[in-house]
Amino acid sequence: MQVNKIKQMKRCVLLLSIIALGACTGKNNRSDAYGTFESTEVTVSAETAGRIMKLDAEEGNKVDEGNITVVIDTLDLYLKKLQVAAQRSAAETKLNNILSQIEVQKQQKKNLMVDKNRVENMLKEKAATQKQLDDINGSLSLLDKQITSIETQNISVAAEMKAYDAQLVQIQENIHKCYIRNPVAGTILTRYAEQGEIAYAGKALYKIADLNTMYLRVYISGSQLARVKLGQKVTVIIDDDNTSSEQLGGEVSWISSSSEFTPKIIQTREERVNLVYAMKVRVKNDQRLKIGMPGEILFK
Repeated sequence: MQVNKIKQMKRCVLLLSIIALGACTGKNNRSDAYGTFESTEVTVSAETAGRIMKLDAEEGNKVDEGNITVVIDTLDLYLKKLQVAAQRSAAETKLNNILSQIEVQKQQKKNLMVDKNRVENMLKEKAATQKQLDDINGSLSLLDKQITSIETQNISVAAEMKAYDAQLVQIQENIHKCYIRNPVAGTILTRYAEQGEIAYAGKALYKIADLNTMYLRVYISGSQLARVKLGQKVTVIIDDDNTSSEQLGGEVSWISSSSEFTPKIIQTREERVNLVYAMKVRVKNDQRLKIGMPGEILFK
């Protein structure tokens, strides 16, 4: 009697195992590709060197696009800006003095031209000598040379002022870079720095991603490739628990133009196929999808 009960129990266990295996096999057979979810991640880095005065990037927080999340110390840049501004002001004063000298020289030339006309008229009436006219012409020639020399200085100082203006623009741009604005709306994934640390150009500060839209990266075989096209609607399958799954809508957003060897973590329907094509399926996230979460797709 006891032996019969044991045999019956073994038959039940064997039957349940076959049913479970059949259920798993059936689930795998109905899926056309497998992969994991990912998102478009953006790493925000410092563009200039300095101490981090503010870092508003807590992991898990949602940040809007354009928000100032990082502020780097601008004191050195501000002092340099004051210095260049003072140098430009001194150059501007020098330029104004040069322009005043040119006006004085031009007025003197105008006065000499009046004297020249008067002497020329007197010379016609023999009331003046040729030497007087020659002296005036010599003075006019000297004034022209002085005006040319002063105008050369004017060009030099004007070029110097343009250089200062360019420096001021560059310093202001560097100050602007100290206020880092969040490039995309999304969720902070990783924080790489802390307030008070010294940043340098290119230092990663935090990583952010828009988790409202996720991408399921899957791999399909060459025989499946002909069935797929961009914009195609597919069914995305995710695990709900150990015994059931849920279906979501997805759209093919990218298909690789070249094949690659099958990744070890990926299993396709045709396991003998060594070369596969990567593909991304865009899925609207209802907050259930996570980065690295496994998923499957079913072609409609």
